[in-house]
Amino acid sequence: MSKLTHELCLNPKHVGLLSVKDEFVEGLIRQEPITSVYHVEQAPFARGKFAAVRKCTHKQTGVEYAAKFIRKRRRAMDHQQDIMHEVAVLRLAGAYSTLDGARIVRLHEVYETPSEMALVLEMAAGGELQWVLDTGEDEQLSEHLVVKFMRQILEGLCFLHDHDIAHLDLKPQNILLTGRFPDCDIKLCDFGISRVIQPGMEVREILGTPDYVAPEILNYEPISLSTDIWSVGVLAYVLLTGFSPFGGDNKQETFCNISQNNLNFQDDCFDNVSPAALDFIRATLVVNQNGRLTARECLEHAWLQGPQPSPPGTPRKTFPPVVSVVSCLSCSQCSSSAQCHCADKLGSPLLLERSIIC
Repeated sequence: MSKLTHELCLNPKHVGLLSVKDEFVEGLIRQEPITSVYHVEQAPFARGKFAAVRKCTHKQTGVEYAAKFIRKRRRAMDHQQDIMHEVAVLRLAGAYSTLDGARIVRLHEVYETPSEMALVLEMAAGGELQWVLDTGEDEQLSEHLVVKFMRQILEGLCFLHDHDIAHLDLKPQNILLTGRFPDCDIKLCDFGISRVIQPGMEVREILGTPDYVAPEILNYEPISLSTDIWSVGVLAYVLLTGFSPFGGDNKQETFCNISQNNLNFQDDCFDNVSPAALDFIRATLVVNQNGRLTARECLEHAWLQGPQPSPPGTPRKTFPPVVSVVSCLSCSQCSSSAQCHCADKLGSPLLLERSIIC
């Protein structure tokens, strides 16, 4: 991790996590009430089991932000290390804000209370990409627009991978629109389950979202940067068609489809999709991690490098909106969504879907 800023370091106690050096923590985290600086709306506009995102407005400047309030203790366990890891990733991106890190949502300030930490983030005026899919506006996602969004997603991912960080939860809910759709750019958010991947240090954890999770997660195999590339392929498929490539009638069927790579391109979904797009999806949805493209190779793929497949406004078929999945994987023995010890007794932990936002 030679590209870390002077205030960041690898967490010595938790493999895969970044940390803010002790001498910088006091100056980074503000202890006064956030309400003394911001008007904070009571009702959250996004919520998970352990976090809520509220709109807040700076009292002096009038600038709007999104405040992500995260509980420090969950199931009687202290998760402050995980929160500080997310802070560290955001601080790293902020240090490179004029480069590839510009595709990462900006962190403005951090506040702490006895029970929560509040991450004050830039407000994405267009909301989540998932909202576009849920409201049926996906008919406007021409292949031309999908190419634009996929390039920007991969630009953000290249920044993370250049710093040995795997996002591990790429999905439309974690892709933010900077303005009104479709005349907007995108930014990546939610790094709560991201991990640092280093040679010689294996990271095996049960995390991710069922429809987007890679086979190695299901098999409890070591995670790599290529784990994100599987999710990139799923994203491309979803944005082009409005359907999940591996979605089954239940989570077990979905997991089986992923493990066996039961991938098909139905004619009624891909009539207006270019052959280059199909080739891109095939090159990313490869069970063997070593066989997948890297993030930069994805950007260099003919689909994203060549002429735009169709001009803006080209009519295309409409599809039912993708069902928003707000769940992650956890161990059915101990309910952990992080590294656990059940595999020592069972050979591999059992996967269970939990309705939370990681």
